[in-house]
Amino acid sequence: MNRKNTSPLTYRSFAVFVLLLLLFSSFTAPKGEAHEDKKALFYRNPMNPAITSPVPAKDQMGMDYIPVYADDESFSGPAGTVRINPVLVQKIGVRTGMAMERSMSKLIKTPARVAFDEETLTMIHSKFNGWAAQILVGKTGEKVKKGQTLLTIYSPELVSTQEEYLLAIANARVLAQSSMKEIREDAKRLVSATRKRLAYFDIPEKVIRQLEQTGVVKRELPIDSPFTGTVINIGVEGGHYLTPKTELYRIADLSQVWVYANVFETDLPWIRSGDTAMIKVASRPGKQFMGTIDYVYPYEEGSTRTVKVRLVFANDDGQLRPGMFADITIHAGKRDKVLAVPSEAIVRSGTRQQVFVVTGPGVFEPREVVTGLEADGYTEIIKGLMQHASVVTSAQFLIDSESKLKEATSKMLEANTGTAQKK
Repeated sequence: MNRKNTSPLTYRSFAVFVLLLLLFSSFTAPKGEAHEDKKALFYRNPMNPAITSPVPAKDQMGMDYIPVYADDESFSGPAGTVRINPVLVQKIGVRTGMAMERSMSKLIKTPARVAFDEETLTMIHSKFNGWAAQILVGKTGEKVKKGQTLLTIYSPELVSTQEEYLLAIANARVLAQSSMKEIREDAKRLVSATRKRLAYFDIPEKVIRQLEQTGVVKRELPIDSPFTGTVINIGVEGGHYLTPKTELYRIADLSQVWVYANVFETDLPWIRSGDTAMIKVASRPGKQFMGTIDYVYPYEEGSTRTVKVRLVFANDDGQLRPGMFADITIHAGKRDKVLAVPSEAIVRSGTRQQVFVVTGPGVFEPREVVTGLEADGYTEIIKGLMQHASVVTSAQFLIDSESKLKEATSKMLEANTGTAQKK
């Protein structure tokens, strides 16, 4: 090793590691046992257990090789099992958790956008030609109630229809004294047909009844809102000539909004209608809004490789405004009675995942596991653990280091024993 190129930090790291090893060695040796009168099987490098020597030696940093005796691995347990003095367990802060069944779901986080509920979005048109007379609702963002008059329209066609209705009523009254039933019935049908004509033009029922009671033709007729909502667009001004093609108003009910999110195709198998979700918006820091997935679109956005998902959120207080951007968390694939452990208990090494199971006082056994979904700080265990197993949740890196040394030593002991038997 080139000492000139080695930083002081590297030396400190090696020194700390060696101190930890010596600390473990001092506490893991059973009380009353000493190796002073016993012969070492071999000596291992303190930094790399794969490097051994049949005789005492020093590494490149001048540290002595650690002697390995036949009784170092005498306690029962799988390869890599670590025994630590209970006093040391408390000193290094070993904490444990338990494998328990719980409800879990996959968390999918992605940006989202608030939009109108299209099922409550209505465009208001007149069903006749005419001129806009009075504009009673002339501001976007204004809230209107069902039956509230939005504007009045002068239409010569409707003036004529009102006059025809009054004539039909008067004619029916005169012919009601006729001795011929067919004449009486024809007069009634004419009244009914003329009245329906006014209703088909969306003339409010209250206006038709007033016409019947007063017999006075109204020059301007009102256009009322079909439901309660918020005006998001106005397409008319006073004096404009209107046709059925003219969009007078666009009204939306904002008591419920839709939220659109794009999820990657890899997350699609987890998502289904009815899954719950939570969103946060910048205008309401610290507040969360809960909703559900309403629809998963049947096509994919080719450029982003994502699928659009539509969610429904209640918005009675109006805090979610269409056009807002939000951060959404979808609780997808919810399952009950899932065996799970705290996520910090998982020790990941490449493709291998393991936990340390407490099998006795101060005894920690490495156990390889197969994991599943992760959520709320817990990881699903598909294979490798039983319910109520106690697992280590802190100081795993220390136990894992010692476990690897134990496992390597065990393999070398087996190799040395095999070599001795052949001799």
